Amino acid sequence: MKIAVSSERPVPESPMDSRFGRARYFMIFDDESSSWESLDNDQNLSAPQGAGIQSAANVVNAGCKILISGNCGPKAFTALSKAGVEVYLASNGTVLDALRDFKNGVLKRLEAADVEGHW
Repeated sequence: MKIAVSSERPVPESPMDSRFGRARYFMIFDDESSSWESLDNDQNLSAPQGAGIQSAANVVNAGCKILISGNCGPKAFTALSKAGVEVYLASNGTVLDALRDFKNGVLKRLEAADVEGHW
């Protein structure tokens, strides 16, 4: 199973990015191989609109089934949910901290978007 975490830099030791759609990177952990890869999200940093939907497509196309982020807007949440991706909230710390908290069952699973669009 692949797990995406919004990240400020392309390394697991990076601080999490509290944004989803405009996160600089997504760090992707493959639970089966215990390996990491980074997914550059640069094209969505300054997009006037649609950043959340495009970021959701990037996460889905990377094969992720779990997303851990600080926030998730309504359009992105809908796109992720329709693709079968579960969304979990983590508020601070590093990408590694978020992954550990997910594995320990500490993170809250979102049932709906937790912020308005274009926040």
